[in-house]
Amino acid sequence: MKKVFVSGCYDMLHSGHVAFFEEAAKYGDLYVGIGSDKTINELKARKTFNSEQERLYMVKSLKTVKDAWVNRGGGLLDFLDELKELKPDIFFVNGDGHSALKEQICQELGIEYVVSKRVPHGELPARSTTALREECRIPYRIDIAGGWLDQPNVSSQHPGSVVTICIEPDYEFNDRSGMSTSSRKKAIELWQVDIPTGDKETLAKTLFCFENPPGTKYVSGSQDSLGIVLPGLNKLDYNGEYWPSSIEKKLDDDILSWLEQRLWLVPLYPRKDNYDVLADTNIVPANAKLLADAALNAWDAIINKDIRRLGKAVSNGFEAQIAMFPNMANKDIFEVLDKYKDKALGWKLSGAGGGGYLIFVSETPIENAIQIRIRRGE
Repeated sequence: MKKVFVSGCYDMLHSGHVAFFEEAAKYGDLYVGIGSDKTINELKARKTFNSEQERLYMVKSLKTVKDAWVNRGGGLLDFLDELKELKPDIFFVNGDGHSALKEQICQELGIEYVVSKRVPHGELPARSTTALREECRIPYRIDIAGGWLDQPNVSSQHPGSVVTICIEPDYEFNDRSGMSTSSRKKAIELWQVDIPTGDKETLAKTLFCFENPPGTKYVSGSQDSLGIVLPGLNKLDYNGEYWPSSIEKKLDDDILSWLEQRLWLVPLYPRKDNYDVLADTNIVPANAKLLADAALNAWDAIINKDIRRLGKAVSNGFEAQIAMFPNMANKDIFEVLDKYKDKALGWKLSGAGGGGYLIFVSETPIENAIQIRIRRGE
């Protein structure tokens, strides 16, 4: 029998986990590495529902599992030592657990890399731990184009818009991924389970002030708080201030469905230590205008459902960001981008320096990518 290895948290064990193990075990004897309580707390900024020993006991009790253990390492690659010791034939991952770095490590070690089709058992629903955790009803956000224009030092060079979408928490997106994870943690601290009812702009301003009290050294841009509080698609217009001068909102289901079916997210490497995106910046009017033009073109393309124009606008916005903030992207990121760009019409980075996702615009599926759902409303 071949040896198959999987690694993950496996907290609040549910039918989705069992179906994943069953799918993996079809390839051979299944070995499971479990993230320690310490590692999960560091990565997800929360405690597990079940301790590592409880999780280990439950996973080892499953008939499809040959053996299991708690990984000794830390971070996103906490399983690395065990992977080298076990020397499995196959490393099996979920779609939202796929990353280019895992795939590269397997290539270097001569291990076959297989991504799950995530098929639920029988007629059971496709369960996920995220969906079962109440606090995860608070959304994430993606900026489609214009990111950085919510900073006064950028929009004072040239006014422009940030185009954002509000994302349902179907996955626990990587921390520090450029998807408003820091603001989301503050929202959980403030509201606990979900965005409350009430005027959304007022709620977003409350979150913005809560996250940026007087004396804050680096003010988190208001597109973060607005992006996770305002549902749907939004255009936030900035002109040298922290708060937008105007906001245009779109909740049309046909527009939102069209957009979410054409966005594909590929996970990236973890962000390196001592990373500084604000070093060596080149924030000048010409670059700010390029970013503003890209955002306006992206907005118009979405409203008119023009996929080619959208792809070009998203890529142009990414290039404008790199022109102003060269440290946003590095060699590792461009290597992953080069693997996929010929299959897409446009691309950008969700975060800066790694740790986030490459976002591709494409009419056809991107291999091993995940898709998002846009929040519609209350």
